[in-house]
Amino acid sequence: MSLIDPIADGLIAIKNSDNASKNECMYRPAPKLFGEILKVMQAKGYISSFEFIEDGRDGIYRIGLLGKINECKAIKPRYAVKKNKFEKFEKRYLPARDVGILIVSTPRGVLTHREAKEKGVGGRLIAYVY
Repeated sequence: MSLIDPIADGLIAIKNSDNASKNECMYRPAPKLFGEILKVMQAKGYISSFEFIEDGRDGIYRIGLLGKINECKAIKPRYAVKKNKFEKFEKRYLPARDVGILIVSTPRGVLTHREAKEKGVGGRLIAYVY
C-alpha cells in the first residue's frame, strides 16, 4: 500500500470493504484529517461508527459500515472553492441533485458542501460520497 495519499487510500479501503458486505473496516495510518472526514460521514449516515485505536505507531481506525456507500473517493487536485461556486463541482462529482455530499475543508472545520453554503464559507474539496 502506498502512503502517498492516506486519505484517498482510506476512502478506497472503506468502499472496498463496503462492497464486500463487511461489517467493519480497519485502516492504518490514522491521520487527523481522515478522522474529521469520518465524523462527517457518520453524521450523514454513511458509516455507523468509528474509533481511533492507539497502537504505539500510526494508530488505526476501526470503522463500522452500514452498506450505504455506492462511491467515495478523494478529489485530486484539492480544488479551492469560493462560497458561492459549489454547484459546478456538485455537477462534476455527484450523480444527481440532492444525492451525496462533497466534503470540504474550511476555516470552520471539515464540513459538507451544504453546511459550507449555509455558513457562507469556501474551502478546499477533499472528497465526495454518495
